[in-house]
Amino acid sequence: MGLGLSLYTVAQLARETAPTFAEALAGRVTRERCDERIQRFSRRVVDRAEMDLEVTRLSEIPAGGSYVLMSNHQSHIDIPVIYATAPVSTLRMVAKTELFRIPMWGRAMRAAEMIEVDRRDRSQAVASLSRAADRVSSGVSIWIAPEGSRSRTGEVAPLKKGGFHLAKRTGAPIVPIAITGTRDVLPPGARAMHRGQSVRVVYGRPIATEGASVEELRDEVAHFLATHVGKPREL
Repeated sequence: MGLGLSLYTVAQLARETAPTFAEALAGRVTRERCDERIQRFSRRVVDRAEMDLEVTRLSEIPAGGSYVLMSNHQSHIDIPVIYATAPVSTLRMVAKTELFRIPMWGRAMRAAEMIEVDRRDRSQAVASLSRAADRVSSGVSIWIAPEGSRSRTGEVAPLKKGGFHLAKRTGAPIVPIAITGTRDVLPPGARAMHRGQSVRVVYGRPIATEGASVEELRDEVAHFLATHVGKPREL
């Protein structure tokens, strides 16, 4: 049953990726259609997994703005959970370059304006942040997991500075997000998903970036995650 749920998720991803890939070849990709497909995929996965999903919003996030969303990272299932619950209409994620090497999917991700980051190539990583800043300036919110990779234990790893430099560069507020329970749906390294798991998502108050240093912003997000997930390991 768990493997069947995983196969369903892959099938739904392919179902929504294929038309974006075709439109990319024809030069007809639009943000609106990409938004619709991402939302459809995310809602289907959350519903089929029968998650006991609890969403807490500590304040309203004003509509119409662009934000840098920052969450901890427990599982690949963080992706549909965030997209199904984020209070923004257009959201693109920062993802490792390996995902963009997957045939068809990589082309569709680029066409959908996802942000590719190769952490082994500093110049490419800097260029990626520049592209992300351009997205924010054009009305897109960006989601980044500042730990850099999935937690194997559920503990929050040290937060990297790149996303905070991005937020400072654009002036966009940071929305901190704490996720718990997604690693019970799909643990790191596992193939089979588990139904009926409790997943909790807490959206924090937007953090103004103007006048704050990168270190101060990182500390504030780390404190939020420590409060709602667990204490981050020491840097």
